[in-house]
Formats: sequence, C-alpha cells, structure tokens
Amino acid sequence: MAIERTLSIIKPDAVAKNVIGQIYARFEGAGLKVIAAKMVHLSRGEAEQFYGVHKARPFFNDLVSFMISGPVMIQALEGEGAIAKNRELMGATDPKKAEKGTIR
Repeated sequence: MAIERTLSIIKPDAVAKNVIGQIYARFEGAGLKVIAAKMVHLSRGEAEQFYGVHKARPFFNDLVSFMISGPVMIQALEGEGAIAKNRELMGATDPKKAEKGTIR
C-alpha cells in the first residue's frame, strides 16, 4: 500500500466529551500519524462550503448546524492506506449503522 494523507474531523460532540486523546490513540494504534492538527470553531459559511456536496440532501441544514455547534478538531493523518484505515476506524456515516468498536 502507498503512504497516503487524509483529512479527518473530530466533531463537536466528541470534542465536548473530551475524547480527542482516545481517538488519537485509535489512529496511532492503526498505524496512522497525526501530522497536523488544529481546533477551530467553524463558521456557518465554512461548514456550508465544506459540506456543499450535500446541499440538496434533506439533512444538510441539520449537519451544518451541528458542525457549527461547538469546536471541532481537524487533523491530517498519514500512513499506509490512510484513507481506508480512517474510514474503517470511523465506521458508517450514520452512527446507528456503524459497527461496534468503530469511533462513531
């Protein structure tokens, strides 16, 4: 596998629960390195632009509102197969459908 980089966002609920360190430990345990990180509070415009691909979807406004409800932790991850590993660790985008043991 190739060394890849991917963007990952720890959402406001996880930041509020103070579990960033636990999530980083999961990344590192999977062979991913956090090569850059920044905590930010997204503006509505930033969230709308980032999630713009979902603009026509019925959940768009709720998603944007959630993402601006508190600070998020944004990080760049690096490692072999980083994109697939990050997706596997996170689980399904719908937390109700995420497998047990995934971050969601």
